[in-house]
Amino acid sequence: MPADPQYLRDHYASLSDEALLAIERDDLVDLAQRCYDDEVGRRKLASRTARSATREDEDEELDEELLSGDEPDWLNDASEVLTRADRPGSVPTDAMVEARDALEAAGIPCHIELSEIPETNDASPPPTHLWRLLVPGNLNLRATSVLERDIFNHDFEAEWQAHLEMLSDEELRGMKPEVAFCGLFDRVERVTRAYDEEIARRSRL
Repeated sequence: MPADPQYLRDHYASLSDEALLAIERDDLVDLAQRCYDDEVGRRKLASRTARSATREDEDEELDEELLSGDEPDWLNDASEVLTRADRPGSVPTDAMVEARDALEAAGIPCHIELSEIPETNDASPPPTHLWRLLVPGNLNLRATSVLERDIFNHDFEAEWQAHLEMLSDEELRGMKPEVAFCGLFDRVERVTRAYDEEIARRSRL
């Protein structure tokens, strides 16, 4: 579904200053970036780029902390569960810290890598490095689900709530989650059914 500029403007306008500045601008598509910049400018807020310029020393210390420690013995079979490009003025380490803490709280071992990105002729400021959050390969599915539950689903819920608030009473009553997200509900049913069938199959062996 193509992005609706009016929906994006209304959504960003509904956010608090803290929530607005917490958005990773570099993760947005061009249209969303323009709407985001308009709202930040309208409120005369310091952008994430401007704020990060005053935190260079803190960021360097955080980078060192993230990259400290020995390489785990499972690294050769690791799976990547989160990636963030380190662009000039961006603060990708914030997202990496939040994700790392969520995985560790769930008892999932993880490791963070920082690698250089080859230069390109792109007109916009290119990313210089790539942060990668890695977990043991056999824990990939569980780690991805933990990040969705503890981090990404919160943002999704906030966006969905903002969308519902813009609906009329009639539109809201006609909006059923099981219809709007039928694919998601179907996936849960399929995963549960496949698991139950495999349990049943092995019990007969």
